[in-house]
Amino acid sequence: MERQFNFAVGEYYHVYTRGVDKRVIFLDDDDRRYFQKLLYLANNSERIVLRDLPRGVSVYQIPRKDTIVDIGKYTCMPNHVHLLLHEKQEHGISTFMSKLLTPYAMYFNKKAQRQGALFDGRFRAKHAHDDAYLHYLYAYIPLNIIKLIEPKWKDMGIKNLAGAKRFLESYPFSSYQDYIGVERKEAVLLNREPFPDYFQKVDDFKSFIHDWLTYLDEDVISP
Repeated sequence: MERQFNFAVGEYYHVYTRGVDKRVIFLDDDDRRYFQKLLYLANNSERIVLRDLPRGVSVYQIPRKDTIVDIGKYTCMPNHVHLLLHEKQEHGISTFMSKLLTPYAMYFNKKAQRQGALFDGRFRAKHAHDDAYLHYLYAYIPLNIIKLIEPKWKDMGIKNLAGAKRFLESYPFSSYQDYIGVERKEAVLLNREPFPDYFQKVDDFKSFIHDWLTYLDEDVISP
């Protein structure tokens, strides 16, 4: 996913960043929740500093002037993050990622009492230039978390399909819950309107995910 292109307005991109030396970038759920809040705050044409917000105010209720990218999907893994982004204005993705990763690294280093780079260089991106790859990302990004409970599922299949589905539906640090109709404050992170409407109903999406969970082609599921 090394970037060999400039982002083009109106196009879709699979964006990925991981910890330096593949180190863990989330120590606990508080870190993951903080990152989700930054996903909201960084997607703004104006600068908002989390520590300056009044106590008792939900981050997700703070009005934003203009968003600079559209987020279609995301997943937080222990040592990396996947995003599906739509470039809605020139330099939007680059600006957004800087506003997202820099304050998170500062927060993490202070909490962990460490110094130095947290992320492995610049974020990576792949242009979702055709419909087949874009459609595939609707499975690949959320299904990353299955490795947390069944590390070899792509080689050996799912041992507990019902358990895997329950884990997907209960994991709050991705956009999966938003695609299956769970009402939650983090739903405002997404703007699905600019993305293709592949699924007319929630059941269509669940069926799509079921097909991927039961399909054992390593060449297809791997990036």
